[in-house]
Amino acid sequence: MKSTADYPEPNILDIDGVRTEKVLRKRWLYILPSVFVTYSLAYLDRANYGFGAAAGLAKTLNISGSRSALLAALFFLGYFLFQIPGAAFARRKSARFLVFFALVSWGTLASLTGVIRNFWMLALDRLLLGAAESFILPAMLILLTNWFTRAERSRTNTLLLLGNPVTVVWMSLATGYLIKAVGWQMTFVLEGIPSILWGFAWLFVIRDHPHQAPWLSPDSCSVLKDRLEREQWLLPKVANLTSAMRHPSVILLTVQYFFWSLGVYGFVLWLPSVIQKGASKGIAITGLLSGVPYVFAILLMLLVGHFSDRSFRRKRFIWPFLILSGFALLGSYLTAGESFWWSYGFLIVAGAAMYAPYGPFFAIIPEILPKNVAGEITALVNSCGALGAFAGTWLVGLLEARTGNSRAGFLLMSISLVLSGAIIYCMRTASNNTLSTLPENPRND
Repeated sequence: MKSTADYPEPNILDIDGVRTEKVLRKRWLYILPSVFVTYSLAYLDRANYGFGAAAGLAKTLNISGSRSALLAALFFLGYFLFQIPGAAFARRKSARFLVFFALVSWGTLASLTGVIRNFWMLALDRLLLGAAESFILPAMLILLTNWFTRAERSRTNTLLLLGNPVTVVWMSLATGYLIKAVGWQMTFVLEGIPSILWGFAWLFVIRDHPHQAPWLSPDSCSVLKDRLEREQWLLPKVANLTSAMRHPSVILLTVQYFFWSLGVYGFVLWLPSVIQKGASKGIAITGLLSGVPYVFAILLMLLVGHFSDRSFRRKRFIWPFLILSGFALLGSYLTAGESFWWSYGFLIVAGAAMYAPYGPFFAIIPEILPKNVAGEITALVNSCGALGAFAGTWLVGLLEARTGNSRAGFLLMSISLVLSGAIIYCMRTASNNTLSTLPENPRND
């Protein structure tokens, strides 16, 4: 007769490992939906100004077209100026509390946009709104690096940044309905309230570090901490922010993101124009057509984020899409006078391709710089993107005024996207899966 000793005991370490991985999967249920909703609300309160302007904001407030344009531009100025200080606070103190403060602040300021009647008070409101929203992306990217490893980073960044195209899809319908029902002023008031309420939900759900979360076991926190520490071993030591700013890859990333954002402005500008021309030709589904490029962008962002994490390669999932989007944007412009459907088809390709690489792009910085400077450098790069959007607005308008048509402006934006892809192609990035060369338990070394 066989005794229990004749049967091998199950591997306790394997069982513990499976249990740990199961617990760590909770991060995807607690953290990622929260950052997605937060970024989506930020984009809602940023983008609805365009709907208000179209609905008669300038006429209602008796302000000139140039002053209305200044109100739009002041947002980008505030967004540009305060990102690095915000990232420094998020890294040294708390990303959780900074995001809470930003949610309540921008929700209040967005609602005040529908209440204020004095132009200069409204200008100050728009400047402060840009400053409040400038904290969000760097703070949440810093938060994600506290919770997710390099092998997960492109997907987590993608799920965060999906708040942009997803919001555009539903915001167009919701904002249009609200403006029709209650007017643009009350629409601003109503759309600011969810951000304020969500701020308290964020404070309840989110923690800055895994060991602060009541839903993670101490063993799981220890395993995650070891993995994150091992990743830091791969990176060169950087003494301070000034040294990091002189890093060749950082310089290239700031220039690259400036041109990328300038090109994205071309898509945002050109899509309504193409849809409007389609409507004038009797195309009845123009309202739905405006959302299709963003649907394809969402699908491609998810695919690119997944395969980027599987391969640990970032460049190959960025530069081809940016170059493709540049040529597609140009193709849309060149065919607009001949065929609506050809122009619209090129626009779908351009929109999907220019959004697709955001996840792997923002995964590059924490893979080339240690955590003591990565957050501030992310803020610096994103600030240059805001500057690119501001420059795009000004340069395209200047070129159109000088030449009498928009051809030169769209050529500039197409070249900007192609150039941004070429810069990434020439940049040196982290090697493929070098994490496998590290010891499993660095604490014992």
